[in-house]
Amino acid sequence: MATDLKLLRNIGISAHIDAGKTTTTERILYYTGKTHKIGEVHEGAATMDWMEQEQERGITITSAATNTNWNYPTTQGEPNDQTDTYTINIIDTPGHVDFTVEVERSLRVLDGAIALFCSVSGVEPQSETVWRQMDKYSVPRICFVNKMDRAGADFFKAVTEIKEKLGGKPVPVQVPIGAEDNFKGVVDLITNEAIVWNEEDEGKTYKVIDIPEDIQEEVEKWRQELVESVAEYDDALLEKFFEDPNSITADEMREAIRKAVIDMSFQPVMCGSAFKNKGVQALLNAVCAFLPSPLDLPPVEGKDPDDEEKTLIRKPDVNEPFSALAFKIATDPFVGRLCFFRVYSGKLDAGSYVLNMRTGKKERISRLMQMHSNKQNPIPKVEAGDICAGVGFKDIKTGDTLVEEKSPIVLEAMTFPEPVIGYAIEPKTQADVDKMGMAIAKLIEEDPTLRVQTDEETGQTIIRGMGELHLDIIMDRMKREFKVEVNQGAPQVAYKEALTATIEHKEVYKKQTGGKGKFADIVFEIGPREDGKAGLEFENGIVGGAIPREFIPSVQKGFENSMKNGPLAGYPVDSMRVRLFHGSFHPVDSDAFSFEMAASIGFKESARKAGAKLMEPIMAVEIVTPDEFTGPITGDLNRRRGIMKGMDAKGTAQVIKADVPLSELFGYVTALRTISSGRASASLTFSHYDFVPQNIAEKVLEEVKGAKV
Repeated sequence: MATDLKLLRNIGISAHIDAGKTTTTERILYYTGKTHKIGEVHEGAATMDWMEQEQERGITITSAATNTNWNYPTTQGEPNDQTDTYTINIIDTPGHVDFTVEVERSLRVLDGAIALFCSVSGVEPQSETVWRQMDKYSVPRICFVNKMDRAGADFFKAVTEIKEKLGGKPVPVQVPIGAEDNFKGVVDLITNEAIVWNEEDEGKTYKVIDIPEDIQEEVEKWRQELVESVAEYDDALLEKFFEDPNSITADEMREAIRKAVIDMSFQPVMCGSAFKNKGVQALLNAVCAFLPSPLDLPPVEGKDPDDEEKTLIRKPDVNEPFSALAFKIATDPFVGRLCFFRVYSGKLDAGSYVLNMRTGKKERISRLMQMHSNKQNPIPKVEAGDICAGVGFKDIKTGDTLVEEKSPIVLEAMTFPEPVIGYAIEPKTQADVDKMGMAIAKLIEEDPTLRVQTDEETGQTIIRGMGELHLDIIMDRMKREFKVEVNQGAPQVAYKEALTATIEHKEVYKKQTGGKGKFADIVFEIGPREDGKAGLEFENGIVGGAIPREFIPSVQKGFENSMKNGPLAGYPVDSMRVRLFHGSFHPVDSDAFSFEMAASIGFKESARKAGAKLMEPIMAVEIVTPDEFTGPITGDLNRRRGIMKGMDAKGTAQVIKADVPLSELFGYVTALRTISSGRASASLTFSHYDFVPQNIAEKVLEEVKGAKV
């Protein structure tokens, strides 16, 4: 644990699938002395990909945390280099869109990030998602263009794409010497030195050489751009630049770049080949030099639980009251439930108590762990700025705020995307029935994008997630980790229902059972919201006490609960507006329950008349394919009701973009392989919901009703 917060870095490595995140993390662990053997992803031996499913598929599924130390030279270029030892907490996140939640929750608690790009593919669809998530949580970042040794590598094209596609402000701090097989080194634009790696030790050491003549002009151009970007940021440097551009020292440059990174004015771009051990040490130096420590960022803000209008702050200081945010729950076969949390202020000893602000209950944290992938090292305490895992929680969820009992604060919780696809599942044997319930409960605790519901009419258990791969992994985990065998039905799309017209409706709920009866009478207007937001917009237009004030919340509650089951096929209604403007009551028979029931029955009767229509999830599909397959692929997308969004050339390949309904995309990756002889690749990202064409909506509704008969 870092005693000096200035020397602490909490960083994540995020990118599109296959850009080399895990390989880069493995090299960082090797160079910082955390591991003594480099684990390779393609061999299934990467330290951070510890799940069996990750090792088999060669992809990251769950974000893994580790921490390591790096000696960063503080007086560079002098004969006796002095170093400071930095503590770096690293979270390696998945690149696949189905596991977006892992990226989302990691970025929420990190101070900085490395955005990784493939030098051949440049900015890819998931790179855009990750970049938007970094913007959402205001995470300062540096960019690393990886795989410079690959055929088709183009550093400057990647820089241009970061600017044009992501709206970033990339500023190279290195220029590559050569590319593809000839990628030998880089020119450091800060020190204006050329560095080439020694091939004898596979790039683990380097030597400084003169800048090669053939790239001197390019180096000069990019160095000037760097100095101008930095000088714009610092008036004193701007004056120096105009007097003599070469008078700005490397330390002044680093200091100004650091400030610009922290307030997100620009992103320094570096390059290398993690697989070939090239550029990783320089990347580590950049993490220490440019990314923020907890002290560089504004103190965390939260709400006062007793007064929601009041904002409280917690500084990253051990003397402040303890506050932390739980960002991940994991189940370990040996220690049980692990809760990962980021400490924002104060300190906590193992064995002491914290208050969970969601439940209002005290919890004893029996042990604290420093995580290294799936291995735990027990530690006696944690302090402000740290990321660690705790054992002993009875009731904990992702996004819970943990505090010292005397000083409560509620930190901003996390928001997670809605699932778009589901499977009906049932246990294979009677013995699996109870085990399935336990397994699902544990998996939902770990993964907030996983939802389970029981279909009231058929009694089926429906499990919903972010995509086919997501649910495949969940099924695999149920089998391996929890020894549960299940039968799974065909994939189901998470449809929604929406109202398209505004109508008036009167509903009278009346029941006489002998003695006190039930009575409620409401007249309301129901239709779509004009602002397009989700949820119920409820307007109370009752005047003159036609309905007593105490019954109005019950009417609202009745409508809110009814939205979970739409009028067409029981799919949720995401958004609607209700204006209650008239009604009557009985002085004896009317009560809150009667008005809630009137609203519930009134919704069922009126929503269908309000032009209820079915909506389906639409996926943004991006396909990279050799030229000769564009015809068959676009033809296939049209057959799948795809709407073409454009086509760009990317080197010798074509990039096809289209919006396609999810219901038409089951098994698409396999179909694409067949069409393109395995040479095209696709990425699918959830885009939005849209109305289902009438003829298809009728088929869907027939199927749903047929299944429920």
